Amino acid sequence: MEVSVRGHRDLVAWQKGMQLVKDIYRVTQDFPREEIYGLTSQLRRAAVSVPSNVAERHGRNSRREFHQFVGHARGSLLEIETQLEIARDLGYLPVSAAAELLAEASEVGRVLNGLRAWCASAQN
Repeated sequence: MEVSVRGHRDLVAWQKGMQLVKDIYRVTQDFPREEIYGLTSQLRRAAVSVPSNVAERHGRNSRREFHQFVGHARGSLLEIETQLEIARDLGYLPVSAAAELLAEASEVGRVLNGLRAWCASAQN
């Protein structure tokens, strides 16, 4: 069954990715000042990359290209997970906040995996 999607804002992956961006920006405000060009910047860039790559889908004409961009979003999500663990281990992020963000990232990952499966099913 084909689902009608008028734009990238209709995609749950984009919506959840945008929420993750906001949450990451919120928690990184409390990171040490000396991390502004280090872990803070890396984490924020990776977070912004997730919904940005999903949004690229809107301008693409094929599921194959969309599959590629969803793969990029998935890679950025794995960066986020790693960087959150680093921030937690360095004491920049409370364990509970890290756990919440990691769970949120995991949920975004499940949605992205669903999109990748949808793309792959059309290529076969």
